Amino acid sequence: MVDQSEAQAIAIPAQPAPARASTFSWAWIGVTPFLAFAVLFLIAPTLFLIVGAFQDAQGHFTLANLADLAQPSIVRAYRISLEISITSAILGAIFGSLIAAAAVLNGLPGWLRPTLLTFSGVASQFAGVPLAFAFLATLGRTGLVTYLLNTYLGFNLYSTGFNLLSFWGLTITYLYFQIPLMILIMTPALDGLKREWREASAILGASTWQYWRYVALPVLWPSLLGATLLLFANAFGAVATAYALTGSSLNIVTILLFAQIRGDVLHNANLGYALAFGMILITGVSNGAYIWLRSRGERWLK
Repeated sequence: MVDQSEAQAIAIPAQPAPARASTFSWAWIGVTPFLAFAVLFLIAPTLFLIVGAFQDAQGHFTLANLADLAQPSIVRAYRISLEISITSAILGAIFGSLIAAAAVLNGLPGWLRPTLLTFSGVASQFAGVPLAFAFLATLGRTGLVTYLLNTYLGFNLYSTGFNLLSFWGLTITYLYFQIPLMILIMTPALDGLKREWREASAILGASTWQYWRYVALPVLWPSLLGATLLLFANAFGAVATAYALTGSSLNIVTILLFAQIRGDVLHNANLGYALAFGMILITGVSNGAYIWLRSRGERWLK
């Protein structure tokens, strides 16, 4: 006797095994140009610089290039670059965050926010020779603002000790693209602050200061700190604006490296590689910290 379940099993034909899905995705074809570009112009040159930093002129392994980074001129170049980058990053973060908060949180006209973001998107990419020329034509010794202040207010800007081709002159120039970049980064973070948090704090009797101190700033601090680190890396790696504005009058590490590439100083290609290797380490740590902090901030803003 065959029971009913066995009869049904016999009557139902076996289903064919599903075909194995192909592991190849045609999407790789679309991303191949990006991968090739990254390998040729980012990864390969970086590896070449790192290897060259640990070689002498004959290709032998050495640590002398890294030891030579302690030369006074190189140490001074790194110090000035770090000071300019830190100063412009902090000032850019402060002013950019305040402007973004005013546009997002306060009752300003609706047309102002898209106008501000559009300008910020353009200004954050405006650098190099055009930016240097714009500041020379504006704040140079014969610039428009300098002329107007001297003619109509009797105020000679350069009699105060200000010099556009100096530490503060370059820092102010960097702020032109640092502040808009901060606005672009902080606007989405400020949009992520939920209205319910503000309403709940008000119901519980918290003041505006207490809301920002205990609710908003703890949520925003990873984005604030991460964006500041990104601004630091952005300023530390800038070379075209600094070179076009100051030439060789300001000894920063990017100008020193640019001169080394042209063969004007150091006369040691491998020492130039070590110089670039030090910049890679600094910007790499800064960008890595930014990515980590951004991931922490996005957990609250989702």
